[in-house]
Amino acid sequence: MSDHHDTADQKPLVLVDGSSYLYRAFHALPPLTNSRGMPTGAVKGVVGMLRRLQADYAGSTVVVIFDAKGKTFRDDIYPEYKAQRPPMPDDLRCQVEPLYEIIRATSMPMLVIEGVEADDVIGTLATRATEAGRNTVVSTGDKDLAQLVNEHVTLVNTMSNYVMDIPGVHEKFGIGPELIIDFLALMGDKVDNIPGVPGVGNKTALALLQGLGSLDTIYANLDKVAELGFRGSKTMGKKLEANKEQAYLSYELATIRTDLDLGCKLEDLVPGEEQKDKLLKYFEELEFRGWVKELKEGAPSVPAKKPLPSTVAVAAEASDEIEIPAAVETHYETVLEQAQFDIWLEQLKNAELFAFDTETTSLDYMEAEIVGVSFAVEAGKAAYVPLAHDYLDAPVQLDRTAVLEALKPLLEDDSCKKVGQNLKYDRSVLARYDIDLKGIAFDTMLESYVLDSTGTRHDMDSLAKKYLGVETIHFEDIAGKGAKQLTFNQIALEQAGPYAAEDADITLRLHQTLWPQLEKNPRLVDVFKDIELPLVPILSRIERNGALVDAGRLGVQSQEIAERLHELQELAWSEAGEEFNLSSPKQLQALLFDKLGLPVIKKTPKGQPSTAEEVLVELARSYKLPKLILEHRSLSKLKSTYTDKLPQMIKPATGRVHTSYHQAVTATGRLSSSDPNLQNIPVRSGEGRRIRQAFVARPGYKLVAADYSQIELRIMAHLSGDKGLLTAFAEGLDVHRATAAEVFDVALEDVTADQRRSAKAINFGLIYGMSAFGLAKQLEIPRGDAQKYVELYFARYPGVQKYMDETRALAHEQGYVETLAGRRLHLPEINARNKMRQQAAERTAINAPMQGTAADIIKAAMIAVDSWLQDDSYDARVIMQVHDELVLEVKEEQLDDVVAGLKECMSAAATLDVPLVVDAGIGDNWDEAH
Repeated sequence: MSDHHDTADQKPLVLVDGSSYLYRAFHALPPLTNSRGMPTGAVKGVVGMLRRLQADYAGSTVVVIFDAKGKTFRDDIYPEYKAQRPPMPDDLRCQVEPLYEIIRATSMPMLVIEGVEADDVIGTLATRATEAGRNTVVSTGDKDLAQLVNEHVTLVNTMSNYVMDIPGVHEKFGIGPELIIDFLALMGDKVDNIPGVPGVGNKTALALLQGLGSLDTIYANLDKVAELGFRGSKTMGKKLEANKEQAYLSYELATIRTDLDLGCKLEDLVPGEEQKDKLLKYFEELEFRGWVKELKEGAPSVPAKKPLPSTVAVAAEASDEIEIPAAVETHYETVLEQAQFDIWLEQLKNAELFAFDTETTSLDYMEAEIVGVSFAVEAGKAAYVPLAHDYLDAPVQLDRTAVLEALKPLLEDDSCKKVGQNLKYDRSVLARYDIDLKGIAFDTMLESYVLDSTGTRHDMDSLAKKYLGVETIHFEDIAGKGAKQLTFNQIALEQAGPYAAEDADITLRLHQTLWPQLEKNPRLVDVFKDIELPLVPILSRIERNGALVDAGRLGVQSQEIAERLHELQELAWSEAGEEFNLSSPKQLQALLFDKLGLPVIKKTPKGQPSTAEEVLVELARSYKLPKLILEHRSLSKLKSTYTDKLPQMIKPATGRVHTSYHQAVTATGRLSSSDPNLQNIPVRSGEGRRIRQAFVARPGYKLVAADYSQIELRIMAHLSGDKGLLTAFAEGLDVHRATAAEVFDVALEDVTADQRRSAKAINFGLIYGMSAFGLAKQLEIPRGDAQKYVELYFARYPGVQKYMDETRALAHEQGYVETLAGRRLHLPEINARNKMRQQAAERTAINAPMQGTAADIIKAAMIAVDSWLQDDSYDARVIMQVHDELVLEVKEEQLDDVVAGLKECMSAAATLDVPLVVDAGIGDNWDEAH
């Protein structure tokens, strides 16, 4: 079954400030008109920007938001708000509706909400996405939106190629996102006619915020303003006091709303089907000849991803435009007769390579039943064999058992080469029918992933559009959406046949396009053939092995957590002196800050006191109630996410949970997992570790957990060749203690716990590209001290400094970096004119070879361990892979031999200039073993 059903959750949500770009395009571009004198420049500018965003964020949902006509709630608060702005120019007004029509034709979601501004709609959507743990890119030229930036929200100015994350806000404004509203409230905004405080400009506002803190803190400490020493500070306190009401009015005007009722949910904002006929009509009317040509010649209406104009394409592989092959005439058959099937079976036997796909009743490989199979032997020629469609009036179909028995020798023949899209899934489904799929020669999902992990999503629909210029039939087109979506066995053959045959045909054509590109780089071919492809059957086997979970133990833990939650609630009510909902931010705000008068640490974008976790952590140092609320939150999340949910995921047939491992999701090559996500089971808290205790061994067996010790630091030592690091690892020293001894210039035995903690933060921080600013925040020390630590580190480990400098230079030169195995990690922003984007790419350039090499090593280890276990016939099997760890279920009598062999296999997975150390533990459950 091809992965038409993949969601775009892993791609960022892109929110476009359409009004901002409309005005900027109108004023920035020359006054273009068509032959009838109709202005077209603003439309062309905005549509070009949208098309580029779609290419740059391929697979993401792009939502365009415009201001509605008429007044907003801000006009009611302050009638002079934006009163000085002139009306929209006639030459721009006449372009608005054509632009709206084009956006509707592209089927990008578009929102125009009366009574609020586009900023407020964007703020609400970004907040909802953040609450759902989804990343958001806000495309805008409006500085006010910097107040929305957080760990999940980034601003992108497509016209100036400027990107702002949290460090970017600090760099541009000198303050963090949490103080942007305060900044605007103090200095005002002439563009929007927000008054601010008279006499306060950019420098004064910064001096106040950097010296004292938020607006509330400033007004609580007006007597300290004079001590700040900026020009005019002696009299500024009185000015602030005289204009307090105006400052807080400005604060309210500058605050972007994040709680609007938009009349739709986040998940409702999905693109529809592009209306190419309408697009062609509008492009012809506006005389956008280049886009007209694209549509008429059948090229994708959204161009293949190319770097933004600020990026110099230095690598030929990255800068070459994708050559879309010529259109192929298709001939698809739906096979209902035995004689017709026999002809196809003979063609498959004689083919050098054929594409194969299954259609099933479910995406759950442990429960999916085969509804039909499809195959293709040459481009444009494919067939679908329906086997179990059961809708009313379904035609007589071939017998499923007989067809699968006829295909079994072919599918199990290693010399008969197959290509598929995500064949791990098909292999797992076929295993339920006692078919051991072999001869997996190619997988188009993995070919695309190895070629460029970040260039696109790797599902079939995305790949077909990018590499073939083909808009495939989407599953939702034939099955519908939501609760009423049909399963494949319920779909009529008139629709199911072309859809399924197209899957096989597109797969074959994708391989014919992708493989020649991979062959241009022999090292990428090696990564594909030696690492990714051999892992397909291994991951399939690990998934089906599953992990045994003790539902009873989790049930007990859930009950105990429920009792503790009730106890915490009673304690919190007693401490507060009233009953309240511990999960309600609104009630917490009123209680903590209005009733109890606790200090306001941070404000929400709406200007309300924040009750976010980092705020409660700060307050919990001095107050009991926030500490109780934090524990309640933590346990509540643990209960709903793990102790309640995991038992529901146990398959009755096996008593185990069966995750799905994903090879083509992360940028660096690491595996991810879902349903359940084994990578995120918490281990830092006692209750979190208890969850691991529920992962148990069956009677007569033990769990063995083996993982690499400090693998990324060892890779850094190898890549940098730094003598100090190499010596520390070669001598088996505690590398963090050794680093502390070097940086703080003390004897190894005199290193304190705090010094070791600081050295550990430096070691890992540098790997992840952490700046002195980030290190200072993590260690809670002044930025100057953090900078001194970094400088001392590089002075003691000059090889690391040299490696980083050379890696940056190489990345700038070739546009990518590589792992030791040759996996290529493209860096399209490495030569961006914008320094922030360039520096972010440089940090990635330094870290990616280490993360990617670690991923390659654990994958190589999995292949070696699987081969060893199969050959030596041990009663042991891998049941989980988590980060740098393998978890096995092993017969008790064979523990010593298996542990020794396991450590040997993993240690030999790569040859580095430092030893690869493997730690292994044994236990009745995962926690004991780890």
